[in-house]
Amino acid sequence: MYSKSNLEAILEKIVKNLNIPETRYEQAEKSYKSISEWLNRENSSVINTQAQIYPQGSFRLGTVIKPITENDEYDIDLVCNLELSKKTISQRELKIDIGEEIKAYANEHGMIKEPEEGKRCWTLNYADGAQFHVDILPTVPNGNEFKLLLESKGYKNNYSDSSIAITDNTHPNYEKITDDWYCSNPKGYADWFKERMKVQYENEKHILMEKYSASIEQIEEYKVKTPLQKVIQLLKRHRDIMFQEDQDDKPISIIITTLAAHAYNNEHNLVDAYINIVNRMESFITSKENAYWVENPVNPLENFADKWDSNPKRMENFFKWINQVKIDISKSLEEEFIDTVEKYKITYGEKIINESVRELQFKSDSQNSILGNLIINNSLSHRKKPKWQMINYGDISITTYLVKNGFQDYKLKGDEVIEKKCELRFEAKTNIEKPYKIYWQVTNTGKEAEQANCLRGDFYDGILEKGKLVRKEDTLYTGKHLVECFVVKNGACVAKSGEFVVNIK
Repeated sequence: MYSKSNLEAILEKIVKNLNIPETRYEQAEKSYKSISEWLNRENSSVINTQAQIYPQGSFRLGTVIKPITENDEYDIDLVCNLELSKKTISQRELKIDIGEEIKAYANEHGMIKEPEEGKRCWTLNYADGAQFHVDILPTVPNGNEFKLLLESKGYKNNYSDSSIAITDNTHPNYEKITDDWYCSNPKGYADWFKERMKVQYENEKHILMEKYSASIEQIEEYKVKTPLQKVIQLLKRHRDIMFQEDQDDKPISIIITTLAAHAYNNEHNLVDAYINIVNRMESFITSKENAYWVENPVNPLENFADKWDSNPKRMENFFKWINQVKIDISKSLEEEFIDTVEKYKITYGEKIINESVRELQFKSDSQNSILGNLIINNSLSHRKKPKWQMINYGDISITTYLVKNGFQDYKLKGDEVIEKKCELRFEAKTNIEKPYKIYWQVTNTGKEAEQANCLRGDFYDGILEKGKLVRKEDTLYTGKHLVECFVVKNGACVAKSGEFVVNIK
Protein backbone atom coordinates (compact mmCIF):
# COMPACT_ATOMS: atom_id res chain seq x y z
CA MET A 1 0.00 0.00 0.00
CA TYR A 2 1.24 3.51 -0.69
CA SER A 3 0.04 7.04 -0.30
CA LYS A 4 -2.18 9.06 -2.59
CA SER A 5 0.72 11.42 -3.22
CA ASN A 6 2.70 8.59 -4.83
CA LEU A 7 -0.29 7.53 -6.91
CA GLU A 8 -0.74 11.17 -7.88
CA ALA A 9 2.88 11.30 -9.02
CA ILE A 10 2.65 8.31 -11.35
CA LEU A 11 -0.75 9.37 -12.77
CA GLU A 12 0.56 12.88 -13.46
CA LYS A 13 3.52 11.38 -15.33
CA ILE A 14 1.21 9.12 -17.33
CA VAL A 15 -0.94 12.10 -18.33
CA LYS A 16 2.16 14.08 -19.25
CA ASN A 17 3.25 11.28 -21.57
CA LEU A 18 -0.26 10.90 -23.01
CA ASN A 19 -0.34 14.57 -23.97
CA ILE A 20 0.41 15.29 -27.58
CA PRO A 21 3.35 17.63 -28.24
CA GLU A 22 2.55 21.33 -28.32
CA THR A 23 3.71 21.33 -31.93
CA ARG A 24 0.66 19.19 -32.77
CA TYR A 25 -1.66 21.84 -31.38
CA GLU A 26 0.25 24.45 -33.34
CA GLN A 27 -0.05 22.32 -36.49
CA ALA A 28 -3.78 21.97 -35.96
CA GLU A 29 -4.22 25.71 -35.44
CA LYS A 30 -2.07 26.50 -38.48
CA SER A 31 -4.09 24.02 -40.54
CA TYR A 32 -7.55 25.40 -39.81
CA LYS A 33 -6.41 29.00 -40.11
CA SER A 34 -4.93 28.20 -43.50
CA ILE A 35 -8.17 26.54 -44.66
CA SER A 36 -10.17 29.50 -43.36
CA GLU A 37 -7.99 31.94 -45.30
CA TRP A 38 -8.45 29.84 -48.44
CA LEU A 39 -12.24 29.75 -48.15
CA ASN A 40 -12.37 33.50 -47.58
CA ARG A 41 -9.90 34.48 -50.28
CA GLU A 42 -10.99 36.97 -52.95
CA ASN A 43 -11.86 34.48 -55.71
CA SER A 44 -13.33 31.78 -53.43
CA SER A 45 -16.63 30.29 -54.64
CA VAL A 46 -18.01 30.68 -51.09
CA ILE A 47 -16.62 34.20 -50.46
CA ASN A 48 -20.10 35.63 -49.85
CA THR A 49 -21.00 33.08 -47.17
CA GLN A 50 -18.68 34.30 -44.38
CA ALA A 51 -17.11 30.87 -43.97
CA GLN A 52 -16.06 30.10 -40.39
CA ILE A 53 -13.64 27.31 -39.52
CA TYR A 54 -13.26 26.16 -35.94
CA PRO A 55 -12.18 22.95 -34.15
CA GLN A 56 -14.48 20.52 -32.41
CA GLY A 57 -14.00 17.33 -30.41
CA SER A 58 -11.02 16.41 -28.24
CA PHE A 59 -8.71 19.08 -29.70
CA ARG A 60 -11.17 21.76 -28.63
CA LEU A 61 -11.84 20.14 -25.24
CA GLY A 62 -8.17 19.54 -24.40
CA THR A 63 -8.65 15.78 -23.99
CA VAL A 64 -6.76 14.52 -27.04
CA ILE A 65 -4.18 11.79 -26.39
CA LYS A 66 -1.31 10.28 -28.33
CA PRO A 67 -2.16 7.31 -30.56
CA ILE A 68 -1.24 3.91 -29.12
CA THR A 69 1.26 3.26 -31.89
CA GLU A 70 3.43 5.54 -33.96
CA ASN A 71 1.62 4.31 -37.07
CA ASP A 72 -1.71 5.78 -35.94
CA GLU A 73 -2.73 9.32 -36.87
CA TYR A 74 -4.18 12.27 -35.01
CA ASP A 75 -7.70 13.09 -36.10
CA ILE A 76 -8.38 16.85 -36.14
CA ASP A 77 -12.08 17.63 -36.44
CA LEU A 78 -13.08 20.99 -37.93
CA VAL A 79 -16.42 22.66 -38.55
CA CYS A 80 -16.86 24.67 -41.75
CA ASN A 81 -19.91 26.86 -41.17
CA LEU A 82 -21.34 28.95 -44.03
CA GLU A 83 -23.82 31.79 -43.42
CA LEU A 84 -26.56 30.21 -45.55
CA SER A 85 -30.14 29.18 -44.89
CA LYS A 86 -31.42 25.63 -45.17
CA LYS A 87 -34.18 27.15 -47.31
CA THR A 88 -31.68 27.99 -50.07
CA ILE A 89 -29.44 24.94 -50.33
CA SER A 90 -29.57 21.17 -49.93
CA GLN A 91 -27.12 19.14 -47.89
CA ARG A 92 -25.76 17.62 -51.08
CA GLU A 93 -25.16 21.02 -52.69
CA LEU A 94 -23.41 22.32 -49.58
CA LYS A 95 -21.24 19.21 -49.39
CA ILE A 96 -20.24 19.55 -53.05
CA ASP A 97 -19.51 23.29 -52.76
CA ILE A 98 -17.21 22.79 -49.78
CA GLY A 99 -15.68 19.72 -51.40
CA GLU A 100 -14.69 21.64 -54.53
CA GLU A 101 -12.93 24.26 -52.42
CA ILE A 102 -11.17 21.62 -50.32
CA LYS A 103 -9.95 19.86 -53.46
CA ALA A 104 -8.67 23.18 -54.85
CA TYR A 105 -6.94 23.87 -51.52
CA ALA A 106 -5.22 20.47 -51.61
CA ASN A 107 -4.09 21.05 -55.18
CA GLU A 108 -2.82 24.57 -54.46
CA HIS A 109 -0.80 23.33 -51.49
CA GLY A 110 0.71 20.41 -53.37
CA MET A 111 -0.93 17.74 -51.23
CA ILE A 112 -0.20 14.31 -52.71
CA LYS A 113 -3.35 12.60 -51.47
CA GLU A 114 -6.75 13.61 -52.81
CA PRO A 115 -9.35 14.78 -50.26
CA GLU A 116 -11.75 11.96 -49.40
CA GLU A 117 -15.50 12.28 -49.03
CA GLY A 118 -16.99 10.61 -45.99
CA LYS A 119 -20.55 10.25 -44.75
CA ARG A 120 -20.49 13.72 -43.24
CA CYS A 121 -17.03 15.20 -43.75
CA TRP A 122 -14.29 15.86 -46.23
CA THR A 123 -10.94 14.46 -45.12
CA LEU A 124 -7.64 16.18 -45.88
CA ASN A 125 -4.80 13.68 -45.70
CA TYR A 126 -1.45 15.29 -45.01
CA ALA A 127 1.93 13.78 -45.87
CA ASP A 128 2.87 10.61 -43.98
CA GLY A 129 5.39 12.41 -41.79
CA ALA A 130 2.76 14.85 -40.49
CA GLN A 131 0.92 11.97 -38.75
CA PHE A 132 -2.47 13.66 -38.81
CA HIS A 133 -5.49 14.21 -41.02
CA VAL A 134 -8.25 16.80 -40.91
CA ASP A 135 -11.98 16.06 -41.09
CA ILE A 136 -13.95 19.09 -42.29
CA LEU A 137 -17.69 19.08 -41.59
CA PRO A 138 -19.85 21.34 -43.84
CA THR A 139 -22.58 23.11 -41.82
CA VAL A 140 -25.00 26.04 -41.78
CA PRO A 141 -26.38 27.96 -38.75
CA ASN A 142 -29.32 26.38 -36.98
CA GLY A 143 -29.68 28.38 -33.74
CA ASN A 144 -33.10 29.97 -34.27
CA GLU A 145 -34.73 26.83 -35.67
CA PHE A 146 -33.33 24.64 -32.92
CA LYS A 147 -34.40 27.06 -30.21
CA LEU A 148 -37.98 27.03 -31.54
CA LEU A 149 -37.93 23.24 -31.77
CA LEU A 150 -36.89 22.90 -28.12
CA GLU A 151 -39.49 25.40 -26.96
CA SER A 152 -42.21 23.52 -28.85
CA LYS A 153 -41.32 20.42 -26.86
CA GLY A 154 -41.13 22.25 -23.53
CA TYR A 155 -37.33 22.48 -23.30
CA LYS A 156 -35.10 25.48 -22.72
CA ASN A 157 -31.37 25.36 -23.36
CA ASN A 158 -28.80 28.10 -22.80
CA TYR A 159 -26.53 26.80 -25.55
CA SER A 160 -28.99 26.53 -28.45
CA ASP A 161 -27.83 29.73 -30.21
CA SER A 162 -24.66 28.03 -31.44
CA SER A 163 -26.48 25.03 -32.91
CA ILE A 164 -25.56 24.05 -36.48
CA ALA A 165 -27.17 21.91 -39.20
CA ILE A 166 -24.80 19.32 -40.65
CA THR A 167 -24.48 17.38 -43.90
CA ASP A 168 -24.97 13.62 -43.87
CA ASN A 169 -25.29 11.63 -47.10
CA THR A 170 -27.33 8.90 -45.34
CA HIS A 171 -30.07 11.41 -44.43
CA PRO A 172 -33.34 10.65 -46.30
CA ASN A 173 -33.61 14.28 -47.44
CA TYR A 174 -29.93 14.67 -48.33
CA GLU A 175 -30.66 15.86 -51.89
CA LYS A 176 -33.70 18.02 -51.07
CA ILE A 177 -33.99 21.63 -49.96
CA THR A 178 -35.70 21.19 -46.60
CA ASP A 179 -35.52 22.23 -42.95
CA ASP A 180 -34.98 18.59 -42.03
CA TRP A 181 -31.24 18.23 -41.35
CA TYR A 182 -29.34 16.52 -38.57
CA CYS A 183 -28.03 19.06 -36.08
CA SER A 184 -25.05 19.41 -33.77
CA ASN A 185 -23.60 21.97 -31.37
CA PRO A 186 -19.86 21.54 -30.77
CA LYS A 187 -19.44 25.15 -29.62
CA GLY A 188 -22.23 24.80 -27.09
CA TYR A 189 -20.86 21.48 -25.85
CA ALA A 190 -17.39 23.00 -25.38
CA ASP A 191 -18.93 25.88 -23.41
CA TRP A 192 -20.85 23.43 -21.20
CA PHE A 193 -17.74 21.32 -20.67
CA LYS A 194 -15.70 24.37 -19.69
CA GLU A 195 -18.43 25.42 -17.24
CA ARG A 196 -18.21 22.02 -15.53
CA MET A 197 -14.54 22.65 -14.67
CA LYS A 198 -14.70 26.42 -14.36
CA VAL A 199 -13.18 26.70 -10.86
CA GLN A 200 -10.12 24.58 -11.61
CA TYR A 201 -9.79 25.96 -15.13
CA GLU A 202 -9.43 29.47 -13.74
CA ASN A 203 -7.02 28.26 -11.06
CA GLU A 204 -4.81 26.48 -13.60
CA LYS A 205 -4.83 29.46 -15.92
CA HIS A 206 -3.70 31.82 -13.17
CA ILE A 207 -0.92 29.41 -12.20
CA LEU A 208 0.31 29.49 -15.80
CA MET A 209 0.05 33.28 -15.83
CA GLU A 210 2.41 33.49 -12.87
CA LYS A 211 4.71 30.83 -14.26
CA TYR A 212 5.14 32.56 -17.62
CA SER A 213 4.61 36.14 -16.40
CA ALA A 214 1.87 36.46 -19.00
CA SER A 215 -1.60 37.97 -19.27
CA ILE A 216 -4.67 35.75 -19.36
CA GLU A 217 -5.04 36.42 -23.08
CA GLN A 218 -1.51 35.18 -23.75
CA ILE A 219 -2.12 31.73 -22.25
CA GLU A 220 -3.15 29.31 -25.00
CA GLU A 221 -6.08 27.17 -23.97
CA TYR A 222 -4.30 23.93 -24.85
CA LYS A 223 -1.74 24.64 -22.12
CA VAL A 224 -4.43 24.67 -19.43
CA LYS A 225 -5.06 21.18 -18.08
CA THR A 226 -7.54 20.55 -15.27
CA PRO A 227 -7.99 17.31 -13.31
CA LEU A 228 -11.18 16.66 -15.31
CA GLN A 229 -9.31 16.78 -18.62
CA LYS A 230 -6.54 14.59 -17.21
CA VAL A 231 -8.99 11.98 -15.92
CA ILE A 232 -10.70 11.83 -19.31
CA GLN A 233 -7.31 11.30 -20.97
CA LEU A 234 -6.58 8.43 -18.56
CA LEU A 235 -10.02 6.92 -19.15
CA LYS A 236 -9.67 7.14 -22.93
CA ARG A 237 -6.29 5.39 -22.89
CA HIS A 238 -7.63 2.74 -20.51
CA ARG A 239 -10.52 2.21 -22.94
CA ASP A 240 -8.23 2.10 -26.00
CA ILE A 241 -5.98 -0.54 -24.44
CA MET A 242 -8.83 -2.67 -23.09
CA PHE A 243 -10.61 -2.74 -26.46
CA GLN A 244 -7.66 -2.87 -28.80
CA GLU A 245 -9.16 -5.93 -30.45
CA ASP A 246 -12.73 -4.61 -30.48
CA GLN A 247 -12.56 -1.09 -31.88
CA ASP A 248 -16.11 -1.09 -33.29
CA ASP A 249 -17.87 -1.71 -30.00
CA LYS A 250 -15.66 0.11 -27.49
CA PRO A 251 -17.20 2.85 -25.28
CA ILE A 252 -17.32 6.04 -27.34
CA SER A 253 -15.44 9.16 -26.26
CA ILE A 254 -18.48 11.45 -26.16
CA ILE A 255 -20.18 9.22 -23.57
CA ILE A 256 -17.01 8.98 -21.46
CA THR A 257 -16.46 12.75 -21.67
CA THR A 258 -20.08 13.67 -20.88
CA LEU A 259 -20.44 11.33 -17.89
CA ALA A 260 -17.03 12.34 -16.50
CA ALA A 261 -17.88 16.05 -16.80
CA HIS A 262 -21.20 15.50 -15.00
CA ALA A 263 -19.42 13.56 -12.25
CA TYR A 264 -16.65 16.11 -11.73
CA ASN A 265 -16.94 18.32 -8.63
CA ASN A 266 -13.94 20.55 -9.37
CA GLU A 267 -11.58 18.45 -7.25
CA HIS A 268 -8.09 19.95 -7.46
CA ASN A 269 -6.32 16.66 -6.75
CA LEU A 270 -6.01 14.21 -9.67
CA VAL A 271 -6.43 11.05 -7.57
CA ASP A 272 -9.53 12.40 -5.81
CA ALA A 273 -10.97 13.51 -9.15
CA TYR A 274 -10.27 10.10 -10.71
CA ILE A 275 -11.82 8.14 -7.84
CA ASN A 276 -14.90 10.34 -7.53
CA ILE A 277 -15.52 10.53 -11.27
CA VAL A 278 -15.36 6.78 -11.94
CA ASN A 279 -17.57 6.07 -8.94
CA ARG A 280 -20.22 8.62 -9.99
CA MET A 281 -20.29 8.31 -13.79
CA GLU A 282 -22.96 5.62 -13.91
CA SER A 283 -25.37 7.69 -11.82
CA PHE A 284 -25.76 10.08 -14.78
CA ILE A 285 -27.00 7.32 -17.08
CA THR A 286 -30.79 7.57 -17.02
CA SER A 287 -33.63 5.68 -18.67
CA LYS A 288 -36.30 6.83 -21.14
CA GLU A 289 -38.90 4.58 -22.71
CA ASN A 290 -37.15 1.52 -21.26
CA ALA A 291 -33.84 2.43 -22.89
CA TYR A 292 -30.55 3.67 -21.47
CA TRP A 293 -30.16 7.41 -21.98
CA VAL A 294 -27.01 9.53 -21.88
CA GLU A 295 -28.36 12.95 -22.69
CA ASN A 296 -26.47 15.43 -24.80
CA PRO A 297 -26.16 18.34 -22.32
CA VAL A 298 -26.75 20.89 -25.10
CA ASN A 299 -29.50 18.94 -26.87
CA PRO A 300 -32.01 17.19 -24.57
CA LEU A 301 -33.50 15.44 -27.62
CA GLU A 302 -30.27 13.54 -28.36
CA ASN A 303 -29.20 10.33 -26.67
CA PHE A 304 -25.48 9.59 -26.96
CA ALA A 305 -26.25 5.97 -26.02
CA ASP A 306 -28.82 5.47 -28.78
CA LYS A 307 -26.80 2.59 -30.28
CA TRP A 308 -26.95 0.59 -27.06
CA ASP A 309 -30.49 -0.62 -27.76
CA SER A 310 -29.74 -1.89 -31.27
CA ASN A 311 -26.27 -3.13 -30.32
CA PRO A 312 -26.35 -4.49 -26.74
CA LYS A 313 -22.65 -5.36 -26.96
CA ARG A 314 -21.77 -1.66 -26.79
CA MET A 315 -23.82 -1.31 -23.62
CA GLU A 316 -22.26 -4.44 -22.11
CA ASN A 317 -18.76 -3.25 -23.01
CA PHE A 318 -19.33 0.11 -21.37
CA PHE A 319 -20.38 -1.37 -18.02
CA LYS A 320 -17.66 -4.01 -18.24
CA TRP A 321 -15.12 -1.26 -18.85
CA ILE A 322 -16.24 1.17 -16.12
CA ASN A 323 -16.31 -1.68 -13.61
CA GLN A 324 -12.72 -2.58 -14.55
CA VAL A 325 -11.64 1.06 -14.13
CA LYS A 326 -13.12 1.07 -10.62
CA ILE A 327 -11.29 -2.12 -9.73
CA ASP A 328 -7.99 -0.83 -11.10
CA ILE A 329 -8.05 2.52 -9.28
CA SER A 330 -9.19 0.86 -6.05
CA LYS A 331 -6.39 -1.71 -6.13
CA SER A 332 -3.89 1.06 -6.86
CA LEU A 333 -4.52 2.36 -3.35
CA GLU A 334 -4.15 -1.07 -1.74
CA GLU A 335 -1.29 -2.80 -3.54
CA GLU A 336 2.44 -2.33 -3.48
CA PHE A 337 3.68 0.16 -6.04
CA ILE A 338 5.60 -2.54 -7.92
CA ASP A 339 2.41 -4.53 -8.49
CA THR A 340 0.53 -1.41 -9.56
CA VAL A 341 3.21 -0.46 -12.09
CA GLU A 342 3.14 -3.92 -13.62
CA LYS A 343 -0.64 -3.81 -13.92
CA TYR A 344 -0.55 -0.28 -15.33
CA LYS A 345 1.62 -1.60 -18.15
CA ILE A 346 -1.40 -3.65 -19.15
CA THR A 347 -3.89 -0.89 -18.37
CA TYR A 348 -2.22 2.08 -20.08
CA GLY A 349 0.43 0.45 -22.26
CA GLU A 350 3.96 -0.68 -21.47
CA LYS A 351 5.71 2.11 -23.37
CA ILE A 352 3.84 4.95 -21.64
CA ILE A 353 4.41 3.38 -18.19
CA ASN A 354 8.12 2.79 -18.80
CA GLU A 355 8.51 6.44 -19.82
CA SER A 356 6.61 7.61 -16.74
CA VAL A 357 8.53 5.43 -14.28
CA ARG A 358 11.83 6.44 -15.85
CA GLU A 359 10.99 10.11 -15.26
CA LEU A 360 9.95 9.43 -11.67
CA GLN A 361 13.30 7.88 -10.77
CA PHE A 362 15.23 11.04 -11.69
CA LYS A 363 14.22 12.77 -8.46
CA SER A 364 17.78 12.62 -7.17
CA ASP A 365 18.83 15.94 -5.70
CA SER A 366 22.55 16.02 -6.41
CA GLN A 367 23.94 17.76 -3.38
CA ASN A 368 26.77 19.67 -4.95
CA SER A 369 28.26 20.71 -8.25
CA ILE A 370 31.46 18.68 -7.79
CA LEU A 371 29.76 15.53 -9.04
CA GLY A 372 29.67 16.65 -12.66
CA ASN A 373 33.44 17.26 -12.73
CA LEU A 374 34.07 14.08 -10.79
CA ILE A 375 32.33 11.89 -13.35
CA ILE A 376 34.08 13.64 -16.21
CA ASN A 377 37.58 13.54 -14.74
CA ASN A 378 37.57 10.09 -13.19
CA SER A 379 36.68 6.70 -14.52
CA LEU A 380 33.83 5.18 -12.56
CA SER A 381 33.75 1.89 -14.45
CA HIS A 382 34.18 0.06 -11.14
CA ARG A 383 30.93 1.54 -9.87
CA LYS A 384 28.35 -1.24 -10.11
CA LYS A 385 24.90 -0.67 -11.57
CA PRO A 386 21.92 -1.18 -9.25
CA LYS A 387 20.89 -4.83 -9.21
CA TRP A 388 17.19 -4.12 -8.66
CA GLN A 389 14.38 -3.00 -10.90
CA MET A 390 14.30 0.80 -10.61
CA ILE A 391 10.76 2.09 -10.10
CA ASN A 392 11.45 4.99 -7.76
CA TYR A 393 8.34 6.61 -6.38
CA GLY A 394 9.48 7.63 -2.90
CA ASP A 395 11.96 10.04 -1.38
CA ILE A 396 15.14 9.48 0.60
CA SER A 397 17.73 11.99 1.74
CA ILE A 398 21.18 11.70 3.32
CA THR A 399 22.56 13.78 6.17
CA THR A 400 26.30 13.40 6.81
CA TYR A 401 28.09 14.04 10.11
CA LEU A 402 31.86 14.32 10.75
CA VAL A 403 32.89 12.35 13.82
CA LYS A 404 36.18 12.97 15.69
CA ASN A 405 37.37 11.12 18.78
CA GLY A 406 34.08 9.31 19.03
CA PHE A 407 32.01 12.49 19.23
CA GLN A 408 29.59 13.61 16.53
CA ASP A 409 31.13 16.91 15.52
CA TYR A 410 29.03 18.74 12.94
CA LYS A 411 26.86 18.29 9.86
CA LEU A 412 28.99 18.14 6.75
CA LYS A 413 28.30 19.96 3.51
CA GLY A 414 28.94 18.10 0.29
CA ASP A 415 31.54 20.54 -1.00
CA GLU A 416 33.67 20.64 2.15
CA VAL A 417 37.21 19.27 2.12
CA ILE A 418 37.95 17.04 5.11
CA GLU A 419 41.02 15.35 6.54
CA LYS A 420 42.02 11.71 6.67
CA LYS A 421 41.52 9.50 9.69
CA CYS A 422 38.09 10.85 10.55
CA GLU A 423 34.85 8.96 10.79
CA LEU A 424 31.76 9.81 8.77
CA ARG A 425 28.27 8.96 9.87
CA PHE A 426 25.58 8.91 7.15
CA GLU A 427 21.94 9.03 8.22
CA ALA A 428 19.09 8.41 5.77
CA LYS A 429 15.45 9.47 6.01
CA THR A 430 12.70 8.08 3.78
CA ASN A 431 8.93 8.31 3.36
CA ILE A 432 8.66 4.68 2.26
CA GLU A 433 6.45 2.57 4.50
CA LYS A 434 8.03 -0.42 6.26
CA PRO A 435 9.07 -3.14 5.67
CA TYR A 436 12.03 -2.38 3.40
CA LYS A 437 15.82 -2.83 3.26
CA ILE A 438 18.45 -0.11 3.05
CA TYR A 439 21.60 -0.45 0.92
CA TRP A 440 24.49 1.96 0.64
CA GLN A 441 26.72 2.26 -2.41
CA VAL A 442 30.22 3.55 -1.67
CA THR A 443 32.50 4.39 -4.60
CA ASN A 444 36.08 5.60 -4.14
CA THR A 445 38.31 7.35 -6.67
CA GLY A 446 41.93 8.47 -6.78
CA LYS A 447 45.39 6.87 -6.88
CA GLU A 448 45.55 6.02 -3.16
CA ALA A 449 42.32 4.00 -3.23
CA GLU A 450 43.38 2.36 -6.49
CA GLN A 451 46.81 1.37 -5.13
CA ALA A 452 45.17 -0.04 -2.02
CA ASN A 453 42.80 -2.03 -4.25
CA CYS A 454 39.91 -0.27 -2.55
CA LEU A 455 37.99 1.56 -5.26
CA ARG A 456 34.91 -0.38 -4.16
CA GLY A 457 31.64 0.61 -5.94
CA ASP A 458 29.53 -2.21 -4.52
CA PHE A 459 26.40 -2.16 -2.33
CA TYR A 460 26.59 -2.53 1.46
CA ASP A 461 24.10 -3.08 4.23
CA GLY A 462 23.25 -0.29 6.59
CA ILE A 463 22.46 -0.56 10.27
CA LEU A 464 19.52 0.58 12.35
CA GLU A 465 20.89 2.60 15.25
CA LYS A 466 18.51 4.21 17.74
CA GLY A 467 15.77 4.14 15.11
CA LYS A 468 17.97 5.78 12.48
CA LEU A 469 19.18 4.32 9.17
CA VAL A 470 22.96 4.58 9.45
CA ARG A 471 26.15 3.85 7.51
CA LYS A 472 29.61 4.53 8.97
CA GLU A 473 32.79 5.05 6.92
CA ASP A 474 36.38 6.12 7.63
CA THR A 475 38.21 8.78 5.61
CA LEU A 476 41.25 6.77 4.48
CA TYR A 477 42.12 7.86 0.93
CA THR A 478 42.68 11.20 -0.72
CA GLY A 479 40.17 11.86 -3.49
CA LYS A 480 36.53 12.49 -4.21
CA HIS A 481 34.25 9.63 -3.19
CA LEU A 482 30.55 8.97 -3.70
CA VAL A 483 27.99 7.69 -1.20
CA GLU A 484 24.41 6.93 -2.23
CA CYS A 485 21.51 5.26 -0.45
CA PHE A 486 18.90 2.89 -1.91
CA VAL A 487 15.57 1.71 -0.43
CA VAL A 488 14.59 -1.77 -1.64
CA LYS A 489 11.12 -3.19 -1.17
CA ASN A 490 9.82 -6.48 -2.61
CA GLY A 491 12.89 -6.84 -4.77
CA ALA A 492 12.73 -3.39 -6.39
CA CYS A 493 14.38 -0.06 -5.66
CA VAL A 494 11.56 2.27 -4.65
CA ALA A 495 13.69 5.29 -3.63
CA LYS A 496 17.26 6.47 -4.02
CA SER A 497 19.11 9.47 -2.72
CA GLY A 498 21.35 11.82 -4.61
CA GLU A 499 25.08 11.10 -4.53
CA PHE A 500 26.86 12.70 -1.56
CA VAL A 501 30.42 13.64 -2.53
CA VAL A 502 33.08 13.18 0.14
CA ASN A 503 36.17 15.26 -0.68
CA ILE A 504 39.26 14.09 1.27
CA LYS A 505 42.61 15.89 1.18
